[in-house]
Amino acid sequence: MKQSESLPTTDPSSTVPAPGDRMTRAAARQLAIYAAVVVLALVVAMFGLNYLASLTSSAAGMSREAVDVENNIITSYLREEPPQMNSMRSSDAISSMVMAHVMEGLLRYDENSELAPGVAERWEQDGRTVTFWLRDDARWSNGEPVTAHDFEFAWKNVLAPATGSQYAFLLYPILNAEAANNGEVSTDEVGVEAVDDHTLVVTLETPIAYFDRMVAYMTFMPVNQEFFEQTNGRYGADADQMIYNGPFIMTSWVHGASMQLRKNPYYWDADRIKLDGIDYAHMTSDSNTLQNLFKDGQIVIADLTSEMLEEAMFQRWPLSQFMEGTTFYAEFNHRPDRLTRNLNLRKAMLLVHDPSELVNRVIKLPGYVPAETLFPRWVQGMDGSLREEYPLPPLQRDVEKAREHLQMALDELGLEELPPLVFLSSDTPVARIQSEYYQEVFRRYLGIELLIDRQVFRQRLEKMTAGDFDLVGAGWGPDYNDPLTFADLFASWNLNNRGRYSNPELDAQVRIAQSSLDPQERTDAFGEIHRIIRDQAVIMPDYERGYVYVTDPRVKGIVRHVFGAETDFTNAWIDADAGEEQ
Repeated sequence: MKQSESLPTTDPSSTVPAPGDRMTRAAARQLAIYAAVVVLALVVAMFGLNYLASLTSSAAGMSREAVDVENNIITSYLREEPPQMNSMRSSDAISSMVMAHVMEGLLRYDENSELAPGVAERWEQDGRTVTFWLRDDARWSNGEPVTAHDFEFAWKNVLAPATGSQYAFLLYPILNAEAANNGEVSTDEVGVEAVDDHTLVVTLETPIAYFDRMVAYMTFMPVNQEFFEQTNGRYGADADQMIYNGPFIMTSWVHGASMQLRKNPYYWDADRIKLDGIDYAHMTSDSNTLQNLFKDGQIVIADLTSEMLEEAMFQRWPLSQFMEGTTFYAEFNHRPDRLTRNLNLRKAMLLVHDPSELVNRVIKLPGYVPAETLFPRWVQGMDGSLREEYPLPPLQRDVEKAREHLQMALDELGLEELPPLVFLSSDTPVARIQSEYYQEVFRRYLGIELLIDRQVFRQRLEKMTAGDFDLVGAGWGPDYNDPLTFADLFASWNLNNRGRYSNPELDAQVRIAQSSLDPQERTDAFGEIHRIIRDQAVIMPDYERGYVYVTDPRVKGIVRHVFGAETDFTNAWIDADAGEEQ
């Protein structure tokens, strides 16, 4: 019975049947039984609802306070529900951030955002050979040793075609990795070998100078083969479907609601970890909600909107600023069956787009800056910013020229007018603003109707992968500290190239950037990729995301990284007396 349905208001047992009417009497008895069953069902439902509610409250061990001094636990939030926690298949920033707290690769990023030893206590590159020596005291959360075999298994599984990893391309510098991922050779022929439990030898296709920067990323994390096979395909789907080797272990995952992390006693560097737990008690990206949670003392960190800056300063909240290094954009679908495959159509749309208008007049969030290209401001060339060394004309709205390109597109496509196009969008507040901005701009200046397909994070990723869009709101952040982390995004073999853009000229430049040891030659290749992406209108740049944010003064040592976990609590600690200073 639905809760909106009403119960009988008459007690059926008090009904007086007509003399000799047995059917009426029997019916009355059945109605009485039915009423009792309904009441019992409602009681059970109420207990059930209370239990479900408790899963995201302190009844399940989840603190309602930002700082639980007594238990040495802090409470924060996640912007989205992580789609999964399988490092061999994950491709999103939310999963990566959580993974950085519960897993550890050969290398990691320290509190200064510098590469530091992780499971590998030292490493060395000699030409095409990179050797990692694993520490003796690295352990899984069940107490078993983390070995070189765990890395060999994980990396080769990433490359197995059946895995379908969208990040397999990161391993392509390894000998035979690309061929194995394409099914041309067995993964047994990939240049990764556990010589013994504590020695991992990697053979590269060609010497490259940036391989060690890549292995701190989640795709290179270890997986215990025995545990993986016991999960029967559900590895990383729930808290109990993983085994951990990082600073924390996940003790609870209520999907769509919360995650609970507790200190891992088996972590080799456990003495460095000062917190006993992290509760991600909320999953939301709504700025107003987060600011209210911070104001009410329920989370330790929150990003501010413009409206909240004045109050933050009045309250003397400690303010910080952070540019996360990510570029957000609208990506076109370049598949042959999509109208957006047409270059003139893409150019027409790019010519009416104004990133400054979007950021400064529509989004209006502190820390956001207009994007010009796929490469953000921090990416370096030889002597300075890559964008300054290889400048492009500024993005400026030119409606007349845009309409000329639109007419050329219609002629080439054999159409009198365009049918509506589909814009695939997330359901976050900023994504809503972005999609509605495009809808209005294209209608006003080009007469193009845009249908918005708004999806939750996981479904948006699935639809992006399937190519079920004409345009999609997307973003790309750095996985490692080299311009190649952006430059190879639209290579034809990269499965994160969701619009399936394919250009032999761009591919050739990516190959140069991947293999050359000459810094100037690599930088020139990046400059060419930078130019091609603009000239071919592969994307429409929107913004580079930054934050003005506040933190609870009692929590010290929170680090925000461009590489690695965006918000890193592994070096944080509680200073219970600090709040008294405010």
